[in-house]
Amino acid sequence: MRGAIAHGEVDLSALRERVLRHPCMEGLDLASEVSAESDYQVAAIGETRFRVLAYDFGVKSHSLQLLAERGCEVTVLPASTPSEEVLAAEPDGLFISNGPGDPDAVGQALGAIRGIAEQGKPVFGICLGHQLVARAFGAETYKLPYGHRGGNHPVRRLADGAVEITAQNHGFAVRGDEGGIPGAPELRVTHLNLNDGTVEGLEHQRLPVFSVQYHPEAAPGPHDSRYLFDRFVDAMQGRA
Repeated sequence: MRGAIAHGEVDLSALRERVLRHPCMEGLDLASEVSAESDYQVAAIGETRFRVLAYDFGVKSHSLQLLAERGCEVTVLPASTPSEEVLAAEPDGLFISNGPGDPDAVGQALGAIRGIAEQGKPVFGICLGHQLVARAFGAETYKLPYGHRGGNHPVRRLADGAVEITAQNHGFAVRGDEGGIPGAPELRVTHLNLNDGTVEGLEHQRLPVFSVQYHPEAAPGPHDSRYLFDRFVDAMQGRA
């Protein structure tokens, strides 16, 4: 919902016009505005074990650090990087970052996600990256009434029933439920939000692709979901 905070005596009609001139969130590509303007590298800490490409839609530096700590040399790509360039680079894995805005307005990464996955290489998405992974395989996204903001959001991991306490900051979600994802029969739901039942995690049933809606980089916390970075590295190790 668009809104304004004003003080003193204001012209309410002029203020309302100003609010209405602000674009709605639906269809708004904000990721391109916050992305890096050119490629840059984050060196692996210690031995370089894997070469990872990371689409920057608003990536957090701690996500890149956690990959580097696990022996990944990460090349960070602007949001505008075409799919053909990603596929030609032949990375060991592809990381799709978090970011703002409507996932329906960010279509340039979908071909890269599908292409890298079809090569049998691991793909890991978080937040906006999760939504883009879902859309790449046929799912739909929609705007939440309020969005999920802040810490202490309980998420149930369906594989074993464990509840992860997560940090979240998103206004859109993937359409679906525990029974499946409409339009994307090859995707399996792996995590559900215990507050409203929305989809919080996915994996492909045939390809090494998985994603979560929340923020597992654990900065400032909690740390319940940091294991997902290990899962990504283990998937790349399995191909070595």
